[in-house]
Amino acid sequence: MADVMLRQVRKRFGQTEVVHAVDVTVADGEFCVLVGPSGCGKSTLLRMVAGLEEISDGEIWIGPRVVNRLAPKERDIAMVFQNYALYPHMTVFDNMAFSLRLANESASAVNQRVNDAAQILGLMDYLKRYPRQLSGGQRQRVAMGRAIVRKPQVFLFDEPLSNLDAKLRVAMRTEIKALHQRLATTSIYVTHDQIEAMTMADRIVVMNAGHVAQIGSPLQLYDEPANRFVAGFIGSPAMNFLPVHAVPDGVAWQLEFEGGARIAAPATVNALQPGRKLVVGLRPEHLHPAGAGLPAGVKVIEPTGADTQLLCDLAGHDVTVLLRERRDLAVGDTLHLAPQRSYLFDAQSGDRLA
Repeated sequence: MADVMLRQVRKRFGQTEVVHAVDVTVADGEFCVLVGPSGCGKSTLLRMVAGLEEISDGEIWIGPRVVNRLAPKERDIAMVFQNYALYPHMTVFDNMAFSLRLANESASAVNQRVNDAAQILGLMDYLKRYPRQLSGGQRQRVAMGRAIVRKPQVFLFDEPLSNLDAKLRVAMRTEIKALHQRLATTSIYVTHDQIEAMTMADRIVVMNAGHVAQIGSPLQLYDEPANRFVAGFIGSPAMNFLPVHAVPDGVAWQLEFEGGARIAAPATVNALQPGRKLVVGLRPEHLHPAGAGLPAGVKVIEPTGADTQLLCDLAGHDVTVLLRERRDLAVGDTLHLAPQRSYLFDAQSGDRLA
């Protein structure tokens, strides 16, 4: 196993820079997830680690070696792709054994390592089948098995679950997490799905437009987002954002919404200027009905059984509210919402103030 370090890594296509001076360290044995919207540069970054894309500037270290000029086969990594990339004319056994045979491993060693990986992944009954005879989840297990048999220093996953249906994705992400806990191999996993990132990662790297927006554990990103982008990307349903003005209230500050409703500013807020344009962030699960609070008109009710999701009009803006308990509500009702917690952002820069 090995750690992976990216130092001021950049990628340009012609004159266009798509990855901007990225600094990331993935510790030995860590499961690190690169997450962000489509086009943010996360897959390009992974492909540079794998050696499938040349880097324009910077250094990539795998263990004690700078691997910038090493071919992919010399980097001691294994990659699991979105589309499985299995050989259709080979059995499951032969697909998993292919790289070992290329490395001139003995037949006994090939048999041992393929059978060990198949045992871990529950593939023993499928070794003689062809990819066309397998389900999507089974094919993805074969792709992971092909990576495991190589015993690499680093596993790289490029959106491996995106072709699976919703129920199977949930099952497979649990399997991948359990597999990592068993093997403890350094892993870098790319996804656009923040739920996958939150549930699987030891640490998350949130990317936006080729920049690293924030790095932290899942709960650090949820509780302490550095900026509006991270706050809106992490969490489901997404955080609500509403424009407010700062209003002094003795030694404290109030946040005033359009229409005049107010809430107390977060206790950690620094000195503000009266009338300063701000954005307040309210997570749907932090908005609770109360006897007094922000008036919100119910527009849509979406019961899911365990929770009820509401779309409400608050100060002229659509706001999502997530209720953990069941309530007798109808469209057109007015709720008074008391925020359990709020986040304050600068309206221009998007940086979090409190």
